[in-house]
Amino acid sequence: MADLNIPNLNLNSEKYILKKKLSLRRKSKKRLFTESFFLFILSVLLVYINYLIPNKSLLLQNLPTTINKSFLLIFNLFTYLYEIFLVVFIFVSSFISCILMVGSLYRLLRISKRESKQITYK
Repeated sequence: MADLNIPNLNLNSEKYILKKKLSLRRKSKKRLFTESFFLFILSVLLVYINYLIPNKSLLLQNLPTTINKSFLLIFNLFTYLYEIFLVVFIFVSSFISCILMVGSLYRLLRISKRESKQITYK
């Protein structure tokens, strides 16, 4: 009787577990006013920061060449990384092959020096 699993119908389905319930209440006028005031202050701050940037027209004119140079640098970075990984692979594989050769020669040496024991079966 303890193995009987009765589903609980009061639980929400699992696809709605992470959804938050939205409140249907309207915001007060005071809260709307403070939010709009903060938005206005933020926009003024962003305009002021943009005003402080020197040579905006020159920066905008050089944008295509800058993007082109950055793509070339990224491409060169990946080619250099490929070469670096290739050299690392060469060193690691040669080190592992040396270990395997020494191990195989040591095993051959031990096999050749082993004294054979004759086992008689009856």
